[in-house]
Amino acid sequence: MHKRHLLLIVILFTLFAGLPGVAAVMDQPYLLTIGTKILISAIAAVSLDLILGYGGMISFGHAAFLGVGAYAVGILSFHAPGLAAVGWFYGREALIVWPVAILCSAVIALIIGALSLRTSGVHFIMITLAFAQMLYFIAISLEPYGGDDGLSLVGRSRLAGFSLSDDRNFYYVCLLLLTAFFWLCQKMVSSRFGYVIRGIKQNPLRMKALGFPIYRYQLVCFAIAGAGAGLAGALSANQSEFVSPDLLHWSKSGEIMIMVILGGIGTLLGPVLGSITLIGLEEGLALLTPHWMVFLGVILVAMVLSFRHGIYGLLMRGRDG
Repeated sequence: MHKRHLLLIVILFTLFAGLPGVAAVMDQPYLLTIGTKILISAIAAVSLDLILGYGGMISFGHAAFLGVGAYAVGILSFHAPGLAAVGWFYGREALIVWPVAILCSAVIALIIGALSLRTSGVHFIMITLAFAQMLYFIAISLEPYGGDDGLSLVGRSRLAGFSLSDDRNFYYVCLLLLTAFFWLCQKMVSSRFGYVIRGIKQNPLRMKALGFPIYRYQLVCFAIAGAGAGLAGALSANQSEFVSPDLLHWSKSGEIMIMVILGGIGTLLGPVLGSITLIGLEEGLALLTPHWMVFLGVILVAMVLSFRHGIYGLLMRGRDG
């Protein structure tokens, strides 16, 4: 691992760890809310980078898995009072609810991937987009769970019986999960599996000629990315204590993709930087002007054109190249 890359990881995660202390000293609890949002978005962006940056699978439906994970938590929370008769932990225990959300997203990713990966190029992009929009309209039609208005949770999940209602505790849980997921992805892309996925991106015909079942490898990678997005969805539902169909909309997929492109495709750490930058710009510009989206668009275009390899590439090389 490159020394500068390792140093950047240490600095970044140290800053994350120190944010709650800074927020407390400055008496700005809102910084903790923004920081938690960044951590959750970073998990979703890193998961997309697995298939986009390493697998070359340009998916415009990644938000579908985010939404499925969020709705899994929301629906279980909605039925928590009834499930209490079976066991208090079934409805709100994070050690059960979050894995269920991850599993649901992984299964949906397997189904969508199994069909989408039989195509490539523009067709793959359009099919993933179509599936995401289909799930979006299904969410709208779920009248018992709020339909277009969304669904409010009865409260945040409990972790081994302890409440996560405290924002500081929830922030550190999100940081721990981002760290674990980032480490897992780093190990995966550096493994034999990761090199095969990279090889398929570069030259699928050659990899197939070498005897690798490229469809199977891509499908597994797609499912893992979906599971990661499902985790982000579960955390997002808990942070806001609310889920809505907007989480599955194609614009949310575009937002996650912007984070990956802005930070640096195929780097894993880049999407984390992209999440910090995009959310930081959104929150900062919103404080300055009601027309912040116009200025955000101009800034993003300028940054993408200036940093061809993203923010990560700029920091790693000290220049664009």
